[in-house]
Amino acid sequence: MNILICEFMDERAVARLQAAHQVVYDPALVDDPARLWREAVQAHALVVRNRTQVRGELLDALQRCKVVGRLGVGLDNIDVPGCEARGIQVMPATGANALSVAEYVITSALVLLRGAWLSTPAVAAGSWPRAALSGGRELAGKTLGLVGFGSIGQLTARLAQALGMNVVAHDVLMGEQHPAFNGTGVRSVGLDELVCTADVVSLHVPLVESTRGLFDARRIASMKRGAVLVNTARGGVVDEAALADALRAGHLGGAALDVFATEPLPAAVYFQDCPNLLLTPHIAGVSAESNERVSFLIADKLLEVLS
Repeated sequence: MNILICEFMDERAVARLQAAHQVVYDPALVDDPARLWREAVQAHALVVRNRTQVRGELLDALQRCKVVGRLGVGLDNIDVPGCEARGIQVMPATGANALSVAEYVITSALVLLRGAWLSTPAVAAGSWPRAALSGGRELAGKTLGLVGFGSIGQLTARLAQALGMNVVAHDVLMGEQHPAFNGTGVRSVGLDELVCTADVVSLHVPLVESTRGLFDARRIASMKRGAVLVNTARGGVVDEAALADALRAGHLGGAALDVFATEPLPAAVYFQDCPNLLLTPHIAGVSAESNERVSFLIADKLLEVLS
């Protein structure tokens, strides 16, 4: 069987696949559509991350394909109904990167609430901004609002509670009596209540029509003054320019964005010299450990399907 891997994967997991099948592994293929389509024609399995768009011409080229392995959990880059119509299974690495994302959220909240960790250049240059940085806030006692309460949101809640945070969550697919809330100390609330009361708002929803632009200028304005917004979900959920405006105006205390409406993010004037902002290139779910877990989980699933 032929396996095509067009984005980066743990090389030990790649070797496991190579021991049983013919494997084309080239992380640069995602940026060479013509060559990717040529290779796809022979593939019985395709392995992608979030950048490869498994739809249109690429999906049409997958005439022999039995399975698409997703090194992650979001499926908005994959035409799942189109795959299913062609008899192609779609396999995400559910749960394998949850800890990495949860730690990213908590770390971002700690950094942005305290407001002191970006002072190295000033201190090294001989400045001493002690008075300016003495008003940082502690995480304990603050309220974390989780928009989306799936596996990643639930793990994030447990880490936050361990540090003394109160946690509320909103999930349109879960009622107040859902087992995820029972006995966890997490309260189910409406989205409006969450947005206006949480000190830290963290997004954990897929990008679908109902969530596109969910945090627009109006909703960002309704957030608690000084609150922090963390987005590790999908970029299209947040109006990036409106967020930058809220930071510059001092309405928000900070924001951490790991995902963007367009990726890679082109030069964005509205983000230049924006205060209290952390930007990372879609790596919240990618750590050395999570990459190993995700890669081996998908490798094992592919071996099972192709056996």
